[in-house]
Amino acid sequence: MTDNIFATSVFFKLAIGGSDLGAFHTCSGLGAEVEMETYAEGGNNGFTWQLPGRITWTNITLTRPVTADTMKIARWLNETIQRVEPKDGEIVALRPDLSRIISWQVHGIVPVRWQGPSFDPANSQAAIETLEIAHEGLEPS
Repeated sequence: MTDNIFATSVFFKLAIGGSDLGAFHTCSGLGAEVEMETYAEGGNNGFTWQLPGRITWTNITLTRPVTADTMKIARWLNETIQRVEPKDGEIVALRPDLSRIISWQVHGIVPVRWQGPSFDPANSQAAIETLEIAHEGLEPS
């Protein structure tokens, strides 16, 4: 039977190197692109061969309102800045009741960018933080 429950109002839980970095409200950039090489075979004018080349993995961007978990990101960034060592991790999509929808194993994670919130007393919007990570590949788990 097909699961007809669509992933709406989901949360994305991030763990890197066994450390839980908390839940995020948005997650984008789960993707890859395969470079294609064309090869024209002599004497064959009907087509060219399309040969797969390198895979390029897109950076993953996660955003959330600032919470106590922001300190977990700050600690992880500080550790990584002192000694850059890519670590494996997991991104888990969760329903509002925190049951798992799907998860991805992410290999060789390193931070690319962290952007903290803008605090403006004239603006009543939530303080948002953004984390962008690069990786060496991902797979559903």
